[in-house]
Amino acid sequence: MLAVITVTGKDTVGVLAKVSGECAAVGANIIDVSQTVMQGLFAMIMMVEIDNIYCDFTEMVDRMEALGAGMGYVIHVMHEDIFNAMHRI
Repeated sequence: MLAVITVTGKDTVGVLAKVSGECAAVGANIIDVSQTVMQGLFAMIMMVEIDNIYCDFTEMVDRMEALGAGMGYVIHVMHEDIFNAMHRI
């Protein structure tokens, strides 16, 4: 199973490192990353594999949101089933 992680906020050094470090800490495998900086604003989308995470998915979501709050970022984690359901016509 997969999850989509979005990260937005003011660009600072180490954002990708901190988010990928938290993914590693819970056992989420990063499959793909897209990031950009537009006029000083950072935006990133990650696709991560969550089949073998070391905690419940809700704990992973809470940890990512707390990480974002501590950095001044908004981090949102969405299970692929929810993501796919939202984008069906």
